[in-house]
Amino acid sequence: MTRLAVVLFNLGGPDRPEAVRPFLFNLFNDKAIIGVPQPLRWLLATLISRRRAPVAVEIYRQLGGASPIRPNTEAQAAALERALGAAGEVKVFIAMRYWRPFSDEAAAAVKTFAPDDIVLLPLYPQFSTTTTASSLEQWAASARRAGLTASTHAVCCYPAEEGFIEAMTALIRPAYERAATAGKPRLLFTAHGLPQRVVDRGDPYQKHVEATAAAIVQRLGIAGLDSRISYQSRVGPLEWLKPYTEEELSRAGAERVPLVVAPIAFVSEHSETLVELDITYREEALKRGVPRYERVPTVGIHPAFITGLARLVRMSLAQTSQVCGSATRCALAVA
Repeated sequence: MTRLAVVLFNLGGPDRPEAVRPFLFNLFNDKAIIGVPQPLRWLLATLISRRRAPVAVEIYRQLGGASPIRPNTEAQAAALERALGAAGEVKVFIAMRYWRPFSDEAAAAVKTFAPDDIVLLPLYPQFSTTTTASSLEQWAASARRAGLTASTHAVCCYPAEEGFIEAMTALIRPAYERAATAGKPRLLFTAHGLPQRVVDRGDPYQKHVEATAAAIVQRLGIAGLDSRISYQSRVGPLEWLKPYTEEELSRAGAERVPLVVAPIAFVSEHSETLVELDITYREEALKRGVPRYERVPTVGIHPAFITGLARLVRMSLAQTSQVCGSATRCALAVA
């Protein structure tokens, strides 16, 4: 019987308050995030993580002291294993980029499993050099250290994958109906921001976010739908992708428009959804006059999304090159 290992990539998150600062250091010490050479990057990562840790600790305190991203990703891994049961002996592993389990741990576990094939599956629907490419590059180094020689297949992006879009649409509809009791709603797609200079260098992330939003709008089929895209979670003085989500909250408040906020770059709940969207932005929206604020859940283990992930795995096994679910060239930093 064929043995298949699927490796899910995600950013990871601190599992206790003491892990917040090293998690932040790992994030800012990634050359895909801060592109200056070492040892300057190490110094900057040290300074930034030290400065941001107290604020981040308070954010995670509102989540019980830890990020829920690992248990959420474990639930997705278990659901995907069940969905792939007919593919042979299947085991789904997790490789986090900035906190445990790291790629080295996942690669060692995959080596012990001794698969015939490995499929690398990022939990980032939209490709970016700062997420997917960084995770795949780290995995390649970890796989070499672990001595992995099994045939390896990669999925690089799936911004308009049928199951992903079906799941998002199913989650948006009830939120839209609730918001409609306060007037004609605006569907605000929100995605994690990215420095504008990264996009200017050719990163396709913004185009992928737009492709996701367009596919959802088409599938919803709501006549005269008012929809917009915004970007959240920016840090530092650089110009980031616009419009910022805060600006769209102000616009909706000034126009007295109910908001349906749909995160389309996150597939599991974590601090950017449970704190930033659910608490910070909700309070800001209501303060600025938004008559109703409905936040759409992330796709999580929605059956359509898991079915879509399983479909991507099967497609990857059937191809010799990586699976790309976008019309835009995305493998900018993937060998």
